[in-house]
Amino acid sequence: MPGRARSPEAQGRDDRSSDAGLDPLMLGKRIRHARTSAGLTLAELAERSGSTPSQLSHIENGRREPRLTLLTAIATVLDVPTSDLLDPGPPPDRRAELEIALEHAQAGSLFARLGLPHVRASKSLSLPVLEQLVGLHQEIARREAQAIATPEEARRAHTELREWMRGRDNYLPEIEEIGEQTVRAAGYTVGALTHSTVAQMARTLGFEIVHTPDLPHSTRTVTDLENGRIYLPPASIPGGHGLRSLALQAIAHRVLGHTQPVSYADFLRQRLEITYFAATCLIPRSAALEHLEPRKRGKDIAIEDFRDAFGVTHEAAAMRFTNLGTSHLQIPVHFLRVGEDGTLVKGYENDGVGLPADVTGAIEGQYVCRHWAARAAFERRIRTTEFHQYTDTPNGTFWCSTQTGSTESGEFSITVGVPFAEAKWFRGRETRRRAASTCPDEACCRRPDAALTDRWKEASWPSAVAHSQVFAPLPAGRFPGVDDAEVYAFLEANAP
Repeated sequence: MPGRARSPEAQGRDDRSSDAGLDPLMLGKRIRHARTSAGLTLAELAERSGSTPSQLSHIENGRREPRLTLLTAIATVLDVPTSDLLDPGPPPDRRAELEIALEHAQAGSLFARLGLPHVRASKSLSLPVLEQLVGLHQEIARREAQAIATPEEARRAHTELREWMRGRDNYLPEIEEIGEQTVRAAGYTVGALTHSTVAQMARTLGFEIVHTPDLPHSTRTVTDLENGRIYLPPASIPGGHGLRSLALQAIAHRVLGHTQPVSYADFLRQRLEITYFAATCLIPRSAALEHLEPRKRGKDIAIEDFRDAFGVTHEAAAMRFTNLGTSHLQIPVHFLRVGEDGTLVKGYENDGVGLPADVTGAIEGQYVCRHWAARAAFERRIRTTEFHQYTDTPNGTFWCSTQTGSTESGEFSITVGVPFAEAKWFRGRETRRRAASTCPDEACCRRPDAALTDRWKEASWPSAVAHSQVFAPLPAGRFPGVDDAEVYAFLEANAP
């Protein structure tokens, strides 16, 4: 995120030679390079600058930062501008670059876990050996990054991020402000965000949106930073929400100042932030509240109206409502996306509904009770409007509004629910449909009928559907799940 404040420790170091962003190793390598270029020994430089050989050695090895007075004296002796020594640009030569990379690698937690002795990048260490050591450390780091995207790590990262968002009522005020300012600056006024406005937002950042039928299979979008292009799937559905959202997510990486993710958790955080940014553009906060607040006063909130007012999918409208429902309307809420087989694909709650979870707290892939509205809605034959239901659960009674949909992979349902006391704000609260759920008690809906069990337990042999994604490893690229070879070949073939 842009605009990170300096720590008190950093602010108290104004008499030091470098600011909080300068690498002491880089400074040391520049001093050493300038000293050797001048043909001076450590002892000679120490004598002329009023220092000691041991102090200069620590400075050149990045273990100590010189005060500004000493740095100025060193620069004077070496006949170089002080600004050259403080230059944060590339190292002065290949050896310095390798020495810095080696020190950084050995200072990290990954190296510490290996339990290996520290190798000092002395003059006796030849350049080929340095190349090999740095290359080995880079390969170990690459394999570590590849391994972190295991299903277990992914589920843990998802759970931690969901809990983090729950503590914030699913609301990120900094991104709200950035999204509102960005979309208004591009000319948005009211209603649905147009494709032309999204294109203008991209142009402001120096990018052109290009639709192409041959995107790499492992990507949703590809951004060509060199040539200023954002590649998207073909515009097969004019006015479709999906393409606007994808373009906005690609733009968000630039607007939010993202750098290459260093872990799966970092990748997941970035994915959440760009999705959130896209939502703030498709449904700007000020316009959303102009729609929702009078409807709350009139006790007539409906997600389907919210959806239609901004020309987005039901899921996008439902998720956006969770961003604003608690923070601005004081309504606790839960959200579910459930597959036709009853599995929970995505969920959020701050109303105490109690989403199904495994022992680690992960909710993805867990089965939702058959009696909840999210699954009961599949039983309807006419699904043009939202389905409303009250459900009595061990955690209280909740009112839910559910809309079903379908994709090539099957049907799904989108649910927004609130505690019984909050149903008064919503259209559909007068429904007489009421169900009871005692889940996670297996006797509620998971345990088969006793008579049917006796009849079929020994007389059946079902074959389960094989979910191939469970067994297929993620492509090992610089970004989790992305095939680098495919992406680079695509960029080369499409570069202007």
